Amino acid sequence: MAGAKALLLLLCAAGAVLLTPAPAAAADDGLTKFKLYWHDVLAGKSPTAIRIAQAASSNSSSTFFGAVVAIDDPLTTTPAVTGSARSKDEVGRAQGTYTFADQATFGLLMNMNFVFTAGDYKGSSLTIYGRNEVLSAVREMSIVGGTGKFRMARGYVQASTVDSGNNSGETVVEYTVYVKPAATA
Repeated sequence: MAGAKALLLLLCAAGAVLLTPAPAAAADDGLTKFKLYWHDVLAGKSPTAIRIAQAASSNSSSTFFGAVVAIDDPLTTTPAVTGSARSKDEVGRAQGTYTFADQATFGLLMNMNFVFTAGDYKGSSLTIYGRNEVLSAVREMSIVGGTGKFRMARGYVQASTVDSGNNSGETVVEYTVYVKPAATA
């Protein structure tokens, strides 16, 4: 009987060790964190976002369901409105598409590359894919790959709207990037 109690005690202790949460990751968890500002210019002489396809019902939909937009949006280090002109703060371009993919709210399917043309990551890119419910305060999308310094990267971005573009015609979104490049061999 004493042996059974000792075994039970040992199993409970082992279970407690296994169920104890791991300590928080060290400050250097391998993730690189930085912020960028995405400028989606829908109006003016040089828009950076253009509707390229739509369903017959997209214009009558309250959420523009079915519309597809191609983008070549400036990425900058500050939120200042660019008006689509090249800015001294520009470090790259967001190139790809977004699709209005929700019939109930403004839910976009984002498919884009952050292509870095200046700064520490010049010549590199990140591939971002996921749902962007634009009326939410913070949205999270996946980093599914990259090139250059970000070859085979994984991570996520958090997007927060800074300026909805109601006055300027330019939507500005802060992207906080959390990325971990693949280990080099």
